[in-house]
Amino acid sequence: MAAETVKFRALGPLELAVGGRAVTPRGAKPRALLALLLLDVNRVCERDLLIDRLWAGRPPEGAKATLRAYVYQLRKELGRFENGVVLDARGGGYALEVATEAVDAHRFEALAAEGRRLLRGGGSEAAAAAFREGLGLWRGAAFAGIDVPAVRDKARLLDELRMEATEECLGAELESGAVAVSELEHLTAAHPLREGMWRLLMLALYRSGRQAEALEAYRRLFRLLDGELGVKPSPQVERLHRQILDADPDLQRPGGSVRVRTVPRQLPAPPAHFTGREAQLSEMDELLASPDAPVAVVSGTAGVGKTAFAVHWAHRASERFPDGQLYVNLRGFDPVGQPVAPGEAVRSLLSALGTAPETVPGELDAQIGLYRSALADKRVLLVLDNARDAAQVRPLLPGGRGTAAVVTSRDRLSGLVAHGAQPIGLRQLGAAESGLFLERRLRKRRTAAEPEAAAQIAADCAGLPLALAVVTARAAGNPHFALAALARELREAARRLDALADPDPAADVRAVFSWSYRALSPGAAKMFRLLGTHPGPDFTAAAAASLAGTGAPPAHRLLDELERASLLYETSPGRFAFHDLVHAYAADLAAQDKDREDAVLRTLDHYLRTAYAGMRLIQPIQDAITLAPAPPGAAPEPLADGRAAMAWFGAERDVLLALVEHAAALGLDGHCWQLAWAASEYLHRAGHWHDLARSWETVRARTGPHTEGEVMVRVERRLAFAYSLLDRFEEAHELLDRSLEQCRDLGNPGGEGHVHQLRGYVWRRQGKFDAAIECNRRALELYRAAEHQGGQAIALNSIGWHRATVDGAYLEALADCEAALGFAEAADDRAGQAAILDSLGYVHHHLGRFDLAVDHYERSVDLSRDVGARSGEAAALANLADTHLALNDPDAARDAWTQALEILDDIAHPDADSIRAKLAGLDD
Repeated sequence: MAAETVKFRALGPLELAVGGRAVTPRGAKPRALLALLLLDVNRVCERDLLIDRLWAGRPPEGAKATLRAYVYQLRKELGRFENGVVLDARGGGYALEVATEAVDAHRFEALAAEGRRLLRGGGSEAAAAAFREGLGLWRGAAFAGIDVPAVRDKARLLDELRMEATEECLGAELESGAVAVSELEHLTAAHPLREGMWRLLMLALYRSGRQAEALEAYRRLFRLLDGELGVKPSPQVERLHRQILDADPDLQRPGGSVRVRTVPRQLPAPPAHFTGREAQLSEMDELLASPDAPVAVVSGTAGVGKTAFAVHWAHRASERFPDGQLYVNLRGFDPVGQPVAPGEAVRSLLSALGTAPETVPGELDAQIGLYRSALADKRVLLVLDNARDAAQVRPLLPGGRGTAAVVTSRDRLSGLVAHGAQPIGLRQLGAAESGLFLERRLRKRRTAAEPEAAAQIAADCAGLPLALAVVTARAAGNPHFALAALARELREAARRLDALADPDPAADVRAVFSWSYRALSPGAAKMFRLLGTHPGPDFTAAAAASLAGTGAPPAHRLLDELERASLLYETSPGRFAFHDLVHAYAADLAAQDKDREDAVLRTLDHYLRTAYAGMRLIQPIQDAITLAPAPPGAAPEPLADGRAAMAWFGAERDVLLALVEHAAALGLDGHCWQLAWAASEYLHRAGHWHDLARSWETVRARTGPHTEGEVMVRVERRLAFAYSLLDRFEEAHELLDRSLEQCRDLGNPGGEGHVHQLRGYVWRRQGKFDAAIECNRRALELYRAAEHQGGQAIALNSIGWHRATVDGAYLEALADCEAALGFAEAADDRAGQAAILDSLGYVHHHLGRFDLAVDHYERSVDLSRDVGARSGEAAALANLADTHLALNDPDAARDAWTQALEILDDIAHPDADSIRAKLAGLDD
């Protein structure tokens, strides 16, 4: 047999891997012996010392013979391969002769020492690379599963060295300009008493321009140390705190610029009271020994706990994936909403990896290629939850060797398994595991007091964790109830559903839901039924209040009652969701509720009116549309300003997109196009151009001969704009041709102006500037005829910008842009004013009026901040830096470029690298 690479893996569960295959010795004692030999490779370990350590000072009779047997077993395992590893007997003991780099623990120690050496020499970037390579060897706690004191002592030393190396690595990266705030947040949460991590977090936040958050991190640490230990932070942390308060310039990295390193941490919270599944968890652990990118398919019936299992294991294995963990709910079996399309899922994953949405290519194959390239050199764990079928999953599987994927589905996904995925089948919990679940949730003394009732409850839940969770939630909320009484109620509920004669164990879950539902207060039961009409994926208390037609305080109380009953759960502060099986049950009940249609209309109206108000805040010159009268009980959410509106849109994006589809499916055409209209400005500004196109494609599919002409114009114009953003120019021009004809037929000069202005934008994106300027001039004529102030502002600014940047006619450009500013102010278009002020700053700069340029750029920055236009703010800051440099003020230029870079890095904008290069050039 040809020689194969041997690796001894001690940084996690002890493994011997040959050629990438795990061939770890069977039996606890042989594994312990291997661990002891690995502590001192290439040196003789005395026989008596090995015996003493192996049996913790109490060896059995015949220990020497037993030791020889274990040695023989190890030699036999190693001897199967021509690999250069020798377990030799000499000098009254044994020596494991192997290259030290083949032992991951020794390799890690060497790399940590190399990182420290490089750090002392000032090589921060090289030091960080050495540390990262060493930290990448870890798969869990050192020598996990080996219960031998000498090994445990070494494991503790290695674990501590790991934490020290992590701190030194992050410190080196921070000095080389890489900021990993999300990773430091995760580490301070996992190791709250390590002040070094907190100190790095404070400095990283400060260098990212987040001074207030840096100070808040200090306050969190102070409260923690004072409450836990009664001590104050260390002098080093206190000194850093004072420097942050004083905005000490010494805290800035020499060179000024920073790179934000995205480390996604998307896993949902680990499930409480997780029980059992030890064999399957071991299978998952073994899967990671694969040299390729391992894929596990976790399948089983609805309610069997697939998501809980996957998330529990993912948290347990997260340390093996230092570059982050990704999570997507594919909603394969959602009873109301649609399964997540592969393209939508890929774009979501790219966003989590720090890719700007507007840089994502249009074709699905190109998106997948970009996604796999982003993961190529990373160690990332991917959890794809609730998959419909293999076709939905296959494009999402990464190809990098450092990644692993866990897929959950009710389907066995045989197509994936046939191509190498590891099947992990989950069955219902056994009686013992179900009993343990009850003990952990209800406390052992309660189940021990009524063992027969506890056993009956477990049996009636059919071993399904979802059913057990619902039952124990009610039992825990009523500690004075006898378990026997709860068992009788549950049995009666099961009998009521016996007529279903359904062999699917999910029927037992429905019996439990029925039992729990009947225990709800009338208001909570009504809320539960009507929430079955919400298309998801989640909702706020404010949305639930509109849906149910209640005020906000009652809605909060009813949601609390449903959460206590485990009929819904809080996905993040203030946001709630269903398990899809619970959602299906609620939807079944909703179908029988006479208020169902009114609830649907209240829900759509809640989101439509909030979104429309938000759109008017961020783009007030947008043509008004007429909304139908609000149904009684629907209450939109108040939004204070443009920044609050952008934040609301960001939180509700997935819901709004689902509602457009939902309204289309229900034939509610008015709500369908108006929701898309209200969300468009946000989707454009935030770079979600694929979502923008998808929503308008959905709307257009609903339009036809019956559609009002003005509505059809809006639909085709908006879809054309979305296509132009995705470089689908031919389709955009075809739609604009039709829109122009319709506007002329309708006698709508303002609409014609919009079409010409948009066509000018399309031509500009295509690099055809002469055609673009002609379109804007025609648009200006039409806007004047329609007395459309906001349109005149946009057209004049476009003309002025063209004259300045293409023709170099700065005085003519100045007149155009100043006129544009007057129209924008009259229309109260603050976002438009910000863009025009940026144009005026550019013109004044090139006329040599640098002080005026600074004034206009600063006003543009302030207005952009007010309306939440972050990319516009960054552009104005970058231009402001150019003017400061022209004024021979490099410090002010550095400050403006640094602020711009922080924004561009935060929104993963492709212009970040050009600003970074300017900062580097400034230093040179």
